[in-house]
Amino acid sequence: MKNVGSSSTYTNRQSRQNTDNQQLYINGNTVRKLEEIPQIAPRQPRVRVETERKIRRRKKRVSFQSMVYVAFIAVSIAVAGGVLIGYVNLQADITNRMNHISSLQSELNSMRLANDEEYMRIMSGVNLEEIKRVAIQELGMKYAEEGQVITYTGEGSDYVRQYGSIPE
Repeated sequence: MKNVGSSSTYTNRQSRQNTDNQQLYINGNTVRKLEEIPQIAPRQPRVRVETERKIRRRKKRVSFQSMVYVAFIAVSIAVAGGVLIGYVNLQADITNRMNHISSLQSELNSMRLANDEEYMRIMSGVNLEEIKRVAIQELGMKYAEEGQVITYTGEGSDYVRQYGSIPE
C-alpha cells in the first residue's frame, strides 16, 4: 500500500493504475472518488457463445457416455440374470435327480426284501434229507472217495474252464 499525502495530486491515469493494481490509501481529510473503468462489452458474448458451444459438446459427450454406460449396465444385468437363472435350473435339476435316486433306492430295498422273503419261503419248503435219499437211491449217486478229489489252484485266473484239461 502506498501512503500518499494530501498535498500530492494524481492524474486520472495514475489513479486508475493504482486502483487496478493496489488499494489506494490517502492520508488527509479529503478522499477522492474513483472513476470506474467500463468493461468491454463485445468480449462477453464471444465468451458466452464459446462456453455455450462447449457446454453443448459436453452434454452430447455426456449423453453418449451415459447411454453407453446404461447399455453396459443393462447387458451386465442381463448376463448376471442369465447366469443366476441357469444356476437355479441346475440346482432344481440336481434336487429332482436326488429325489429320483432316493425313490429308486427305496424301490430297490423293497424288492430285495421281497426277494429275501421269497427265498426264505422256498428254502423252508425244501427237505434236504429227501433230496439226498433220491440222489443216492434213485439216481445212483455216491460220495466221492479219497483219490477222486483233486485240489486245483487257479494261478491268477478268476475263473475255471469246465472242459479244460486239469493239470497234474
